Amino acid sequence: MLRRHTSMPFAAGAYAYPGGGVDPRDDERQVRWAGPSRQEWAARLGVPEGDAQAVVCAAVRETFEEAGVLLAGPAPDDVVGDTTGDDWEADRRALVSRELSFAEFLDRRGLVLRSDLLGAWARWITPEFEPRRYDTWFFAAALPTGQRTRDVSGEADRTVWIRPALAAAAYDKGELLMMPPTIATLRALAAYDTVNGALAGAAGRDLTPVLAEARLRDGEVVLTWPGHDEFTKHVPSGDVPTIDKSTGGVRTGDKSTGDKSTGGVPTGDVPIGGVPTADVPTGDKTTGDVPTGGKPTGGAHR
Repeated sequence: MLRRHTSMPFAAGAYAYPGGGVDPRDDERQVRWAGPSRQEWAARLGVPEGDAQAVVCAAVRETFEEAGVLLAGPAPDDVVGDTTGDDWEADRRALVSRELSFAEFLDRRGLVLRSDLLGAWARWITPEFEPRRYDTWFFAAALPTGQRTRDVSGEADRTVWIRPALAAAAYDKGELLMMPPTIATLRALAAYDTVNGALAGAAGRDLTPVLAEARLRDGEVVLTWPGHDEFTKHVPSGDVPTIDKSTGGVRTGDKSTGDKSTGGVPTGDVPIGGVPTADVPTGDKTTGDVPTGGKPTGGAHR
């Protein structure tokens, strides 16, 4: 898990998963692909085929960019080994700066994207009242044999490998700050005893988008995240910001309240998990569990 720099405009100081945004250059260019087809991923994610490829590419790319883990190999049943050499680092930096698209990177190195190593875990969409909004997918993956993780994210001031149950307990004690999607995925992962069990469970996960709802009730606004009662908030109506439909943001001068540690409300950075994603399920070096990039990795977002 990565602790985001306190100077960042979104989810500052919060722990999240590796992840980031979709690169439009990855949605049309054909890449060598292993595992479920693009059509199958499109059906699973509920998006057009081109978008599905871009989301999966983003998840794999961000995991490499922020953790040094690459879910790709020279053949459909293989993965690369050590990626810590200078040549790999040069490519990683080129991906981070967007000098190189992920599709171009795979083609140049003759690599096959291993989509079969990813498990789609969840999808969250930032509430309408947030000035910054993201549509984020979270993914889970296992650390490939032979690869070593690295603390290379430029968005974090701290990296920690921790079991889901321990991370959730630290959140409950107020020791780790997280957005609702992050702690929600941790609680779900904590139900599994093994990495393989979690990856098998990903196939049956509901990817219906989780989007906060706001209702006026008895002089206060009740904010709810469907299926996640833990984050329900009751806010006096006079403290709720006004949404400017023309800009999709919150009008200046409007008051807001919120507790980020419990899924608070505007105009801070409420949901969406680690990314400017990406955001994704967390990992443990002792079991080989590693996040992937929703956005995810922490995931992928658009």
